[in-house]
Amino acid sequence: MSSLHLSFYSAFVLSSLGLAFHRTHLISALLCLEGMMLSMYVALAMWPIQTQTSSPTIIPILMLAFSACEAGTGLALLVASTRTHGSDHLHNFNLLQC
Repeated sequence: MSSLHLSFYSAFVLSSLGLAFHRTHLISALLCLEGMMLSMYVALAMWPIQTQTSSPTIIPILMLAFSACEAGTGLALLVASTRTHGSDHLHNFNLLQC
């Protein structure tokens, strides 16, 4: 395994571990999701270079667009939840109650 692969895998794993174990604030969960998406984007952007494919792929651009949509939706949820609940602590949210 090359150092490039190791850095992508470690960035993804660290972001997923941060999402799994450090869930106190909604903004920290959103940042972990963005770290996962960024590591996947860089890995997909480097994949044609590593395989020496001459055709450009559209998959990294689509992933970047979905990541931007996810970030916008996450920030809108953050603002809405902060206005209704007063903070962004995840333990304050009761998803079963309307």
